[in-house]
Amino acid sequence: MKARVGQILASTVDATTVIVIRWPDGDIDITCGGAPMVDPKGPDAGATHAGDPDQQAGTLLGKRYAAPALGVELLCTKPGGGTLAVAGEALPVKTASPLPASD
Repeated sequence: MKARVGQILASTVDATTVIVIRWPDGDIDITCGGAPMVDPKGPDAGATHAGDPDQQAGTLLGKRYAAPALGVELLCTKPGGGTLAVAGEALPVKTASPLPASD
């Protein structure tokens, strides 16, 4: 899938919706619950797929999911039961950078 920054992607397994924050130039397969994510206003909107039982760890509202090595970052705007993954690898929640110590 070729996504663009600011694009909304919706799960075809559950209610998960994300906004693309960072995306590389190439095509990457993004899934939620083991099924492909789609543009909610595109031709595949409303399609439903059976979820992969091994990819049901859930997503959290307001959390960023990132794979810095791939250049992918997604912001969850609607949580669901599926796990976000890129090329079969689960996306971890992005942790906050520590602030510098002040004296």
